[in-house]
Amino acid sequence: MSLRNVAIIAHVDHGKTTLVDQLFRQSGTFRDNQRVEERAMDSNDLEKERGITILAKPTSIEWDDHKGHKTRINIVDTPGHADFGGEVERILSMVDGVILLVDSAEGAMPQTKFVTGKALALGLRPIVVVNKVDRSDARIQEVLDEVFDLFVSLEATDEQLDFPVLYASGRNGYASTDENAREGTLTPMFETIVSHVPEPTVDVDAPFTFLVTLLDRDNFLGRILTGRVNSGTVRLNQPIHALDNDGKIVETGRASKIMAFRGLDRVPVDEAKAGDIISMAGLTVATVSNTIADTSVSEPLHAQPIDPPTLSMRFAVNDSPMAGREGSKVTSRMIRDRLLREGESNVAIKVTEAADRDSYEVAGRGELQLGVLIETMRREGFELGISRPRVLFGEDENGAKTEPYETVIIDVDEEYSGTVVEKMNVRKAEMTDMRPSGGGKTRITFSAPSRGMIGYHGEFLSDTRGTGIMNRLFEKYGAHKGKIEGRKNGVLISNGSGEANSYALGPLEDRGILFVGHGEALYEGMVIGENAKTDDLEVNPMKAKQLTNFRASGGKDDAIRLTPPKKMTLEQAIAYIDDDELVEVTPKSIRLRKRFLDANERKKASRAKVAA
Repeated sequence: MSLRNVAIIAHVDHGKTTLVDQLFRQSGTFRDNQRVEERAMDSNDLEKERGITILAKPTSIEWDDHKGHKTRINIVDTPGHADFGGEVERILSMVDGVILLVDSAEGAMPQTKFVTGKALALGLRPIVVVNKVDRSDARIQEVLDEVFDLFVSLEATDEQLDFPVLYASGRNGYASTDENAREGTLTPMFETIVSHVPEPTVDVDAPFTFLVTLLDRDNFLGRILTGRVNSGTVRLNQPIHALDNDGKIVETGRASKIMAFRGLDRVPVDEAKAGDIISMAGLTVATVSNTIADTSVSEPLHAQPIDPPTLSMRFAVNDSPMAGREGSKVTSRMIRDRLLREGESNVAIKVTEAADRDSYEVAGRGELQLGVLIETMRREGFELGISRPRVLFGEDENGAKTEPYETVIIDVDEEYSGTVVEKMNVRKAEMTDMRPSGGGKTRITFSAPSRGMIGYHGEFLSDTRGTGIMNRLFEKYGAHKGKIEGRKNGVLISNGSGEANSYALGPLEDRGILFVGHGEALYEGMVIGENAKTDDLEVNPMKAKQLTNFRASGGKDDAIRLTPPKKMTLEQAIAYIDDDELVEVTPKSIRLRKRFLDANERKKASRAKVAA
């Protein structure tokens, strides 16, 4: 049986995971009567809910061409969002070819550019699949021209520019070399993979070497290392050691478990040969980018460097008056163990303990990545206090302060482009390109400091009436841009504890936008709304009407009608808060609060900040 290793590269929501579902079905991976969920590769709840791929996952299908020749195709489904780019960069070292999937209307997008650039630099030859060709707004030829221009700008070789093109509909399960085809099967895709992607060029007779690309943890097996066998053969219980990039031995041990990918499952095997993608257990310290090898090997394999984190948040014990009411995991020890476990399995995240030992600094690649971690933890029963995200500054060779920049690509209706450019200028972004993208839309490209983009997405959606699309991608560390304006409005702060009362909330609506409704439990220092002015305002949202025997004159006994409160999602809350505020996250609630709940403490902190 011959072998092919291929990665699928695509932007968020271009249909990658749906296409893999169809590849499973048509290769016979699933039984005819097997119940299979949609988007089978999106294995956790958050991936299914958000419609995004968060974790890179290898899988395997067997294809029989009915001429007596079988091929095992190892497919790696990769994340499309830049925040999870740490996964993408490394898995490309496992494969020998890539399928670039582009939407027939949207074309090549920023994350596509980022990952494709890495793939072309590694010398991988692409297969271009134009997906969703049955869309009413498809512009197939223009998209192909965009892809070709993209490859040229990424300095693709002549061999890479001579790419095969397939026209497909992942949802309907067909692919064809004819752009007008609207039915069929995925057989042309299987044939193109087998003919275009080379077999792994490996030495089966050399000593065993294996580059760790992905890291996972199992409660029974411990640390599970995934990657491609680079050379030789590994057998069950074979003595092995792990080498770092400098060739130093990290640890020695045995291959206590070897697992190969068969469909969606990891199946135990007794041995694995060069070229195959496997998972292995038996080592306790080895991590991503380490080389696992036979004990006779002393030279490590070249590993793709991991991009540094650019953003950090403070995860603290929830110390609000409502702590412990809704969650089961509230102690600093539990939070510490969970974060260290995450830092162990996710190399794009760095966890450090703060001086007060009750909070932890968690650094990652973006707001979405850290937001996914927080959402996962609250579903596991954790209660947390989360600080505003802050960027991680650096220094250049002259000792000058630097900060992370992002390439921001915005697709927006022409009528809103002026507002977007104005708002981005305030955030110290520089416009690098602006062009019409068809259908009355404009595509604007900016180079913006990451600091300025924190909290902008919600405002952007409001400014564009929900029609704008924004894509962000880490670009570089550049010169520090100086002070960037933050939130303009102050907040309304509860001055006591109790239940919110509509009698008190009614008049407060004139002061700004409320975040709480009648009957909600409140405490002193909790943020209950946004002030229409720039300063913070302490209010009493629990004041009840004095009850008497007398009716009010002039018909003032009418019921109070409140506007429904503004409820924020986790990402919106994290982006909204200021430096002196926290988001209280529990399994059932998301509340905003001041870091210091007592008004006197807040005044002291404010005076100390001014003095500093």
